Amino acid sequence: MIPVETQPTERDGTTVIPQLTEDIRYDWQEEEALALYNLPLLELVGQANAVHRRYHEAGRLQKASLLSIKTGGCPEDCGYCSQSAHHDVELTREKLMDPDAVIALAAKAKQAGAERFCMGAAWRKIRDGKEFDAVLAMIRGVRALNMEACVTLGMVNKDQAKRLAEAGLTAYNHNLDTGPDYYPKIVTTHSYQDRLETLKCVREAGIALCTGGIIGLGETPRDRVALLRVLASMAPHPESVPVNMLVPIEGTPLAQAEPVDSLDIVRMIATARLMMPQSMVRLSAGRSSLSRETQILCLLAGANSIFYGNVLLTTPNADVQADDALLEALSANV
Repeated sequence: MIPVETQPTERDGTTVIPQLTEDIRYDWQEEEALALYNLPLLELVGQANAVHRRYHEAGRLQKASLLSIKTGGCPEDCGYCSQSAHHDVELTREKLMDPDAVIALAAKAKQAGAERFCMGAAWRKIRDGKEFDAVLAMIRGVRALNMEACVTLGMVNKDQAKRLAEAGLTAYNHNLDTGPDYYPKIVTTHSYQDRLETLKCVREAGIALCTGGIIGLGETPRDRVALLRVLASMAPHPESVPVNMLVPIEGTPLAQAEPVDSLDIVRMIATARLMMPQSMVRLSAGRSSLSRETQILCLLAGANSIFYGNVLLTTPNADVQADDALLEALSANV
């Protein structure tokens, strides 16, 4: 969406708010993206909701389920992650799950209303062999249930991405976390470019991209819109953009990170919706700390997917009963 004006201005004593045209863009500039992010909140949410309704069915909310299929012992040093072998976190390491057990849990998630089943393994990168073959079997099993299948397995090469596509994988999750300038303060064991290369391999294989970030890492609003600029420069835009709030975990470098204002995630979601109108924007980790009203504001701002279930990999998620009550209150078409 193209802002005709990038800053609120005064004309004849009246405040004029930036308006949007119909075109989807891939050339957002930092200052205009930041101007959107900093709009008066109700105006920002209003514009985002209008765009959301133009490209998505109003009231349609997808429920996704997330399972850790291999837990702990990751050699990466991501400062927010409990699964890093670099951090002193109380976490039980678990080997890769049996495919039949994973598929059974996917079937259970489907019965509970999930349409998308996401599987995460704490690896730096995929290694060919029995474990990769087992993941391919999981993907085939989930797809046989008529569910979307998404995995996050670390870095992949072109051949591995091709094999994932052949197994029927719907989407590959590989978050960029934050803007490129701030990224080295969060992760040092691989580069931003490493992540972009994986996303390139996935896209070339014909798999949908699921890539977003986290707020609350100590970053600035400029870092946040820098992340959104990277995502919105991809043509086409990522099919799925998860927006997470940091869940501080004792033993990680970010355990004592300053909490962000809950309305910051509303701004992030609204700006993502304006910059990537057709993408699924997923209200993801950290939702358990948000009030029901703030979650509703996120949905109004353009989020159209949530993770459903008590746990997200190794961090808590919103309570299922609370989610059921929220969805009933919304009368969402799920």
